[in-house]
Amino acid sequence: MSLLAQLQLTDSAFPSGLYTLSHGLEAYAQAGPVDVAALLEDVLLNAAGPGDAAALALVHRAVTAGDWDTVVAVDRRLHAVKLNREIRAAAVRTGNQVLTTAALVFATPELDRLARLAGEKVTPGNHAVVLGAAYAGLGVPVDAAVTGDLYAFAASWVSAAVRLRRLDFRQAQATLWGAAGAIGRAAEHALAAAGPLDLYAATPLADTMSAVHERAEARLFTT
Repeated sequence: MSLLAQLQLTDSAFPSGLYTLSHGLEAYAQAGPVDVAALLEDVLLNAAGPGDAAALALVHRAVTAGDWDTVVAVDRRLHAVKLNREIRAAAVRTGNQVLTTAALVFATPELDRLARLAGEKVTPGNHAVVLGAAYAGLGVPVDAAVTGDLYAFAASWVSAAVRLRRLDFRQAQATLWGAAGAIGRAAEHALAAAGPLDLYAATPLADTMSAVHERAEARLFTT
C-alpha cells in the first residue's frame, strides 16, 4: 500500500499545482537559447537535492521519531533558503494544496498534525515538508520518498520545457532518463543531511532569473 500511496502522490494527476511551475525555466527560455538538460542537472545537484529533497528526508525522519520541533525547524529553514518571493510563495501554495487533499484522502495522524501547525501559522508548510510528513505516515521508506520526489521534480521540469517549446515529447523523455545519474547523486546528498542547517541552495544565476521572471510582462508559469 505504501508504494501505491507514493505513486498517487507523485502522479501528475494529483492536484499539487506543479503544472503551474517551470522552476525558473521560463525566464531562461525568455532570455534566449537554453540547454534544458544541463540546467536540470544544475538545479537537481545544487538546489532540489540539498534543499527540498534534504528537507523531505529530515522531516520524514523527524515525523517517524515524533520530533515535531525539528519538523518546524526544517520547514522554516527551507523557507529561508528560498531567496525569491515567487519561489517561496509557490512552495507554500503547492504544499498547502497537497496537504489539503492528502489529509482528506489518506487521513493519517501525521498529516492532520501538520495541517494544524500550518493552519495556526506555526510553520510555513512547504511542499517538500508536506510530502515528508505524508510519506512518513504512509510508511514509504525515506530513500524511496527522496528519489521519487526528485524524479517528480525532473518530470515537472521537462513537462515545462515541452510547453515552452524547448523540447518535443520524445526529447523530454530522453532528457528525463538522462537525468537519472543526477537524481541519484542528489538523493545521496539529501539523505546525508543531518539537520536543518544542512539545507541550502547554491544557484545564483537561477535566483537572478527568477527575480527577472517576477517582473516579466507575460508569463505562462508562476515561477
